[in-house]
Amino acid sequence: MFRLSTKGRYGVRAMFDLALHYDEGLVSLKSIAERQEISEHYLEQLIAALKKAGLVKSIRGAQGGYMLSREPSKITIGEILRALEGSLSPSECIDDIEKVDCPRAEFCVTRKVWEKVKEAIENVVDSVTLQDLVDDYKKMTADESYMFYI
Repeated sequence: MFRLSTKGRYGVRAMFDLALHYDEGLVSLKSIAERQEISEHYLEQLIAALKKAGLVKSIRGAQGGYMLSREPSKITIGEILRALEGSLSPSECIDDIEKVDCPRAEFCVTRKVWEKVKEAIENVVDSVTLQDLVDDYKKMTADESYMFYI
């Protein structure tokens, strides 16, 4: 069963937080950690990988912090997950990063299934941007503000 690790899930949450505060400028790790309930130490590791992948920029100093390297509408969930998780393949035999020679590949019926699963996952995560998450969040929170109880 293909499952995202904590790294992927928390990384998307951190990037969502940066997207939500994109127009406010630099954001501190501490504020992201508090809002997203992620250990600051763990968040440092995630941000380092995201920075290495070119998805996050940082500025040092007292007024420093982090920001997205591009607009939220230009960063997909797929990019974030690949930066943190590596391959999104459900099986080693179709992994793009670490090719495994399988002696059964030529006659493997299940390989086609894993290829379709991988393609479906990639189509979804590559079609959703951080801006989509921000828009969904704003709709969710706007709906809550209209709720009233009798």
